[in-house]
Amino acid sequence: MATHAEPPSSPPLTVRQEARRRRILDASTELARRGGFDAVQMREVAELSQVALGTLYRYFPSKVHLLVATMHDQLQRMHEDLHRHPPSQPDPSARVAGTLMRAFRAMRRDHHLADAMVRALTFADSSVSAEVDAVSRLTTTIILDAMGPDSAPTARQLSAVRVIEHTWHAALITWLSGRASIAQVQIDIETVCTLLTTPKRGPRSGA
Repeated sequence: MATHAEPPSSPPLTVRQEARRRRILDASTELARRGGFDAVQMREVAELSQVALGTLYRYFPSKVHLLVATMHDQLQRMHEDLHRHPPSQPDPSARVAGTLMRAFRAMRRDHHLADAMVRALTFADSSVSAEVDAVSRLTTTIILDAMGPDSAPTARQLSAVRVIEHTWHAALITWLSGRASIAQVQIDIETVCTLLTTPKRGPRSGA
């Protein structure tokens, strides 16, 4: 079974620091829910979280850093929900597709928040690579966990997981931009998840 994905490695936070970071992420989430990417202004985040602006920048050097970390936080909540309510579909590909559509429906309910997080992920440059990598690792963990605790992924399936991640991200972008319907997203997700099914070997042809 996949291990728990952690945020970018850094010195452990004290209880006070963790509480402060929690307030910052909650403030970022609330502002994004109100008005999307443009509504998340660092000064407003500092005021809402009751953190000094200079302190906020020590935790998150930019709005993009903050919103990518917010995406990691939202995925972590989904991961915890996955453990509480694991998918029940009969095969790994269906379980992964169902899990990703569950995540998609959650983002649909918070359209502004989803748009802010995905835009931040798209805008991220090399300075945000640690945070982006953390989001990718957690997404991988969610997919592997959805496959099931008894699933030992093959090299082919691990490659398929990477393709599924790319497809899910692209589907979010096209949906948020109004270029794809929910039905189209579901078809794309279900189609790409069939890559997890190990192909059966047919009869060997004669020489």
